[in-house]
Amino acid sequence: MNHQIRIGLLGITLAGALAGPLASTSVLAQERFVTIGTGGQTGVYYTAGQSVCRFLNRAESTPAIKCNAPSTAGSVTNIVSMQNGEYDFGFIQSDHQHKALKGLAPFDKDGAVDELRAVFSLQTEILTVVARNDSGISDLDDLKGKRVNIGVPGSGSRDTFEEVMKAKGWSNADFALAAELKPAEMASALGDNNLDAITYVVGHPSGAIQEALTNVKARIVPVTGPEIDRLLAGANYYTAAEIPAGLYPGVASAIPSIGGKAVLATTSKTDPEVVYQLVKAVFDNLDRFKRLHPAFADLKAEDMIRVGLTAPLHEGAERFYKEKGWL
Repeated sequence: MNHQIRIGLLGITLAGALAGPLASTSVLAQERFVTIGTGGQTGVYYTAGQSVCRFLNRAESTPAIKCNAPSTAGSVTNIVSMQNGEYDFGFIQSDHQHKALKGLAPFDKDGAVDELRAVFSLQTEILTVVARNDSGISDLDDLKGKRVNIGVPGSGSRDTFEEVMKAKGWSNADFALAAELKPAEMASALGDNNLDAITYVVGHPSGAIQEALTNVKARIVPVTGPEIDRLLAGANYYTAAEIPAGLYPGVASAIPSIGGKAVLATTSKTDPEVVYQLVKAVFDNLDRFKRLHPAFADLKAEDMIRVGLTAPLHEGAERFYKEKGWL
């Protein structure tokens, strides 16, 4: 083999070696990556985020969209993370959607989050209070002076319960202990008698609530009273709600409380095509989506695109809903 032939073959070999990485880099450059902020791993937000990503990752879109949905502290953290560009989407409570848009606490320091946009809503989320039977807690007033988990700072649960505390005229000092445990830690703390009661805003059935009621003799406490009635009258982002009977051991009748909708949100900065592909991936597979968690079983498309959406719809979502003839 002469010198020129060897040089030619070497060139072909090098070109082939380089082509693989360059082609791979080109494909990666074309892929789009999105992140959905969820909530605690025992809550419905986390299941919802993982489910949305499952369908979006399988969608036949060009370029492909790769989705991940990490566990987070919940609503407030998700809104701040979307505002900062850390997350593209986030699950939030409908009351926090309203507060962020209006610049109300806990979003009053930096002003209204004008760019917040709604994508769709999911299940109703209900403030759930579980107390040990031996704690002497049978109604909301009995929480005073007890060891209560009030929730993780930056979570929707914490903010909602703080509104209830404000309505009752309470502060953290009114409890023997105001714990800030994560949802995954609450049930074991209740079972170990390190807490008298836990609070959690969540869709039902919930793994954390199931664990708490299974591992220790406990009850779900009604969230009612004149102060709660005044709170509902003055805060239209909350509604009266009930934890259904029969979902948990010992819960033979519905338990009254307050709640709102879980909302998948984004910002006006998010690429409309990405939002379009996400909602298409979910609604084209809605029957399958509804089977992924009992809290999704009764979802209806006509409600998901209207109920609980106090923020404007993102243009990408609006485009899909209009194509379907739903708007």
